[in-house]
Amino acid sequence: MFEFKKIVTPLILPPGIVVVLIVLVSMMMGYRKRWKLALVNLTVGFLLYALSTGPVATFLIRGLESDVSIPENPSGDVIILLGGGIIDRVPDLTGTAAPSPLMMGRIVTAVRLYQRLGLPIIVTGGRVSGDAEVAEAPVVRRFLVDLGVPGNRITLEDRARDTAQNARLTAAICRQQGFSRPILLTAAYHLKRAGMAFDAAGMTYTPFPAYYLGARNAPYTWRRLLPGAGFLSTSANALHEYIGIVYYRMVQL
Repeated sequence: MFEFKKIVTPLILPPGIVVVLIVLVSMMMGYRKRWKLALVNLTVGFLLYALSTGPVATFLIRGLESDVSIPENPSGDVIILLGGGIIDRVPDLTGTAAPSPLMMGRIVTAVRLYQRLGLPIIVTGGRVSGDAEVAEAPVVRRFLVDLGVPGNRITLEDRARDTAQNARLTAAICRQQGFSRPILLTAAYHLKRAGMAFDAAGMTYTPFPAYYLGARNAPYTWRRLLPGAGFLSTSANALHEYIGIVYYRMVQL
C-alpha cells in the first residue's frame, strides 16, 4: 500500500496530473486523426515530464554546480550576501514578510560563516516587482539579527532588482567602505552567473556556495522517475541560470 501511494500521489498532484491530462488529450486527438496536434501535445507533455524528474533536474543543476567547491579556509574582509527572494505580505515572528525557502539556505550559511570569521555582512536585494511592499534586504537583515548577527555589522543595499545591479551597487559600497576582499555568498547554482556580474563590476572576490541542489552520485531509483514539483522547480532554477548566462555573454554586461 505504501509503494502504491508513492506511485499514485505524484500522478494526481501537479505537475504529474498535467502530464496525465496532456497524454489523455493527445490520445483523443489521435483517435480523431489529428495527428500533428497530437504529436505537438505529446512533445509538450514529454518536456514537462522530463523536467519534472530527478535525473533531468539533477543533470541540469549539476552542470552549474560541478565546478563549484566550498573553500577550506575562506578569508576576506566582508561577506556579500546575495538576495534570493522573499515571500511578501506574510506574518512572521518578528515582522512582516519572510525569506523564500531557498533564500533561507543562504541566510543560514551567512550566519555560520559570520560565526566562524566575524566579518561584516553586506545584504543586497531590492523590490523585484513594482507591487512589492518591502525590499528584500531589510527582511533578510531582520532574520540575520534574529539569528545572532549584530545589527551594526550589517550593511543594506536595498535598490538592486537583479544580479547585475546587485554587483554594481554592492561594488560601490565596497569601494566606499574600503572592502577589497569580499566573500561572495549565494547558491552554488547561482555562483557562475553572479561571478560574471561581479567580474564585470571590477570586483575581486572569493566565491562561496551557500548550498547545493544537485545530489552527487544520486541513485536513479524508480521514484526519481516520477514527476515532482520539487524536481520541476530545480529544473526551472537551472534553466533560469542558463538563460541568464547566455544573456550576460550577449550583452557583455
